[in-house]
Amino acid sequence: MKKMELHWQILIGMILGIIFGFGMTYFSWGKDFVTDWISPFGTIFINLLKLIAIPLILASLIKGISDLKDISKFKNIGLRTMGIYIGTTTVAIILGLVLVNVLEPGNGISDQTIEKLTSTYAADSGVVAKLEEATRQKESGPLKFLEDMVPDNAVAALGDNRLMLQVIFFTIFMGISMLLIGEERAKPLKKFFDSLNFVVLKMVDLIMLIAPLAVFALLASVVVSSSDPEILLALLKYAGVVILGLLLMIVFYCTLVAIFAKVNPFWFLKQLSPAQLLAFSTSSSAATLPVTMERVEEHIGVDKEVSSFVLPVGATINMDGTSLYQGVAAVFIAQALSFDLPLSAQLMIVITALLASIGTAAVPGAGMVMLVIVLESVGFPADKYAIGLALIFAVDRPLDMFRTVVNITGDATVSTVVAKSVGKLGKPHVEDWDDYLDEVR
Repeated sequence: MKKMELHWQILIGMILGIIFGFGMTYFSWGKDFVTDWISPFGTIFINLLKLIAIPLILASLIKGISDLKDISKFKNIGLRTMGIYIGTTTVAIILGLVLVNVLEPGNGISDQTIEKLTSTYAADSGVVAKLEEATRQKESGPLKFLEDMVPDNAVAALGDNRLMLQVIFFTIFMGISMLLIGEERAKPLKKFFDSLNFVVLKMVDLIMLIAPLAVFALLASVVVSSSDPEILLALLKYAGVVILGLLLMIVFYCTLVAIFAKVNPFWFLKQLSPAQLLAFSTSSSAATLPVTMERVEEHIGVDKEVSSFVLPVGATINMDGTSLYQGVAAVFIAQALSFDLPLSAQLMIVITALLASIGTAAVPGAGMVMLVIVLESVGFPADKYAIGLALIFAVDRPLDMFRTVVNITGDATVSTVVAKSVGKLGKPHVEDWDDYLDEVR
């Protein structure tokens, strides 16, 4: 019997997790049961993906750069990548602003709903923590993000998933240095990283064996910890505008893939779907990165020289879904609280959201930190930040799941387009976890 494809296994796990989660909400002990006995399996899965993220970046990026043979090729790939990333993020922000201005979801929020949301969430520890983090980032200098990119201790950077940009900087620095000492001198180190790369990719294959069970646990945990249904209903129009914008971004990516990479967009989405479903379940581009790299390289055919640079950089600085959400959320809050946002202020949102996306951690909830920075840029009253965040906090986690899907789809799209433009888009070469099992029996 033909084995069921991975994306169907994951989708079934997600659906069963949602059904199970809703079922558990009818029992007084249900939430505790899911938290104690189901949720840990999802946490273990995310930890496994995070465990191999930095070794994968290190091995894959050094292998990709050292395989270039010509340092000018790396410059060509880097410039195209950054240019396209900036372009897609700008499109995402403008699209979000157009939708929220046309559909005006904030004008339907009653004063009673605002009061209820404020009393429920304004003092929430999650809101307070994000306000404090945003304050810390706002007080940084204009070139702080560049300063933060350069580690003072490579070992410390490699030991912290939150320092992804520092790892990428160190890895690129090492890879370029290997190119400059010549192929013969670099050969022993190159062989080590080539071997490490194969091992880490095999680890990805093994981890993905438990993906259906993991997403079941993750979705069940999300459902049992969801907010008051009445509050979610009141914010349905706002959530609908965000999701509509995210769907239109997927259409935009499909158009780019079809026109510039000459790839069937439906085939592209099918090959990427396991990574998209994991992104939805984990709400983390960084945790999904190993799977995104495996799907893009083995299933879509992007050469490692391109994917090893484009995807890790994208997981850190390319947050199209999150940036679109910034525009929608900022204007929604302004509409709900009757704060006027003229065209000049909305243009400032485009610039600020674009800059804020660079260097923001690719982890759940980072979008709300960016949002505070965006609100501050348009002169929103500081004493109403907590109220503004309270308005959207109830639906932030489910929307975070959707926008992470868009973030990783954007990364894969740019990777495919750049690969095609430099002649590095080939035929897929899929490897399974047991391909070499006969050799070790």
